[in-house]
Amino acid sequence: MELNTRSLQQSGSSKSKGKIMAKIVEEDEEGEEEEEEEEDSLSSGCHCFLCAIKEPDARLRRASLAAFFRELPYCEDDDAGAGAGAGVDGGRSCGEVVGAVWRAAMGAPDDPELPSLGAIRCMSLLLARALADVEWRRRGRNVYVPYYAAHVIGSYTIRSSAHAELAVAAGAVRPLLAFLGGAMTWVEQRAAARALGHLASYDATFPAVARHAAEAVPLAVRAASTCVGNVYASFVALAPSKRPKYQRDLLTRGLDGGGGGVVADGEERKAEEWASQLQCWSLYFLSCLASRDVSSHATICHDPVFLRELCQMWGGLANGDSPAGVGLLRLLCRSAAGRAAIAACRDALSGLCDLARSSDDWQYMAIDCLLLLLDDRETWHAVADATAARLVDLAELRHLGPRRRLGNAITAALLLDDGDDDGDIVHGRELGMEAKEAIARLREVQVERKGREDAMSRDELLKRRIMAKEKKRQGNDMFWHGEVEKAIELYTEALELCPLSRRRERLVLHSNRAQCRLARRDADAAVGDATRALSLARPAANAHARSLWRRAQAYDMKGMARESLLDCLAFAGAWLNRKDGTAAAAAAASRGGNPKLPYCVARMISKQMGLTGLFSAVATNSSTTKVDRDDRMPHYSDGDGDGGDSDGDGDGGDSDDEEDDDDDDRDESEEEFAEKGMKLCRSGKGLPIITDEAWRRLARRKKATSRVLSHDHRF
Repeated sequence: MELNTRSLQQSGSSKSKGKIMAKIVEEDEEGEEEEEEEEDSLSSGCHCFLCAIKEPDARLRRASLAAFFRELPYCEDDDAGAGAGAGVDGGRSCGEVVGAVWRAAMGAPDDPELPSLGAIRCMSLLLARALADVEWRRRGRNVYVPYYAAHVIGSYTIRSSAHAELAVAAGAVRPLLAFLGGAMTWVEQRAAARALGHLASYDATFPAVARHAAEAVPLAVRAASTCVGNVYASFVALAPSKRPKYQRDLLTRGLDGGGGGVVADGEERKAEEWASQLQCWSLYFLSCLASRDVSSHATICHDPVFLRELCQMWGGLANGDSPAGVGLLRLLCRSAAGRAAIAACRDALSGLCDLARSSDDWQYMAIDCLLLLLDDRETWHAVADATAARLVDLAELRHLGPRRRLGNAITAALLLDDGDDDGDIVHGRELGMEAKEAIARLREVQVERKGREDAMSRDELLKRRIMAKEKKRQGNDMFWHGEVEKAIELYTEALELCPLSRRRERLVLHSNRAQCRLARRDADAAVGDATRALSLARPAANAHARSLWRRAQAYDMKGMARESLLDCLAFAGAWLNRKDGTAAAAAAASRGGNPKLPYCVARMISKQMGLTGLFSAVATNSSTTKVDRDDRMPHYSDGDGDGGDSDGDGDGGDSDDEEDDDDDDRDESEEEFAEKGMKLCRSGKGLPIITDEAWRRLARRKKATSRVLSHDHRF
């Protein structure tokens, strides 16, 4: 146009001017025709989502997608005879189209294009329509729409506050709460819990969610409490042919996935994973509310059943990155109302103690909860009375992940009123006998004995150490000759003599005594000794393999499958990754293979995996099937069962010049057994398993040996 204008100005003849003006008019008409064609293409095109998303021209793509998202919530498609023009998206049903949007959101949740063009608003409107128009929701494949729509909102808001603001502005909170409350099924409930948790996690959108806290908190509490039973009853317990088809599709391959169906076992595994996610996401939603609104703590703690079960809610192996119940408990412990409610719930305190004495990744959170409760003088009495007897096992714990000197913090918390004349009486209430004795022993060891040893000379400490080693040697002899009670006494005497600074030697003594407790089937005492040994482990807590295995067996005796499984897995990791230079490791390396896990450990893991499944409890309650005797793990006893080495490190592994010995575990127990002619199932060095025949022979020789052992074993 500029070029033509300049030509017009340069021409002086009327004929030239006429020709130029005719050319200008012709160009304007051509431009108007092109604009009309473009408008026609935008207004009369198919608006197919799959075609629009692939459009290379950004302007055309954005215009088509915006028009598509405007029209989709009002579609009236029907799968019955969806021919040309029947569907909203080139003949496709609404469910299929929303499924395509879901795949785009899952593939690029941080991409702002679709949310900015109305995708989130469209999904919010579809959720509202699914709630208001039940007939439309049941038509054809529209039953898939609510799940996909809620999942799209959850995907786009997982890391973007701006997208969360779009969802709130579009009115997504109300329909999401309805689905969380069970407006449809557990499948939609899971997607709604996920989306609500994301919306409640941002400063900009939290107020919009908090306005509905009075309704949202009970809904999330009920979802977390009942989801496992609901999923089992409404899906897993049904025959595959009776399960809702759309749920099977979503669980296994999606709406339009290819290939045939999958076996029912695959559906059940996926259902268990989704049920765990529903529980974890409901708890995360509650945690977001509790972290920003202290007034919600009283509402969350209102249900005593929920509070009692909260510590047992965990992500399992499939969702190990979620703190689940203990994460919410730690938040509740930060308010007076929350602490009062938890302190009044003995089951919640017991669950925290069990978690604190386990190999769970969230062990430190349980300890944090107990410390917060003990630091409050209003709740100290109730918490100390319920937990002191078990919490003292962690009094020498040094480091646990980012936490430092946890044992000192536990000791200080339990001895909070130690300076008072009536330290065991708080607000007119006296501690129970068990808690009182545990705190008295803690005071004697950590305060009084430590002060005495600090005043001792080096020679005196060395003398006590030598005496302790001799007691340990005598205890080992007693154990292998079947005198388990005498061995316990000798190990106890060795612990009283061994200097507190000799952490490694005391670790071995506690671990050996735990072995004796197992032989006597005293599971509670075995757990306590093994936990004390693990607290003394270096360089990190829970790093002593034998103590892990012994505590796993003790937990199995108590029927605590989850704690036993976690200890078994920690032992297996230490076992398979060990670099101890043993003959077994060298042989495996020479063959180019990895060391094999002992059969008894593999069997224990297999057993506990079956017992810790998410549906195991509800399945047991709904069935009369009993555990077969052969499925129970053998334990140590005087007459039968597996055996294990008693000495945890051997006398030759000690160092006189260092405070702690951080070398890997070594012992000569196998060689000692070989010299005595005992047959072992050599499943690996460090964990010899005595065969039943050898153990019975050992028992028969018990009386004969006692006659020979007439000399005094005292040092």
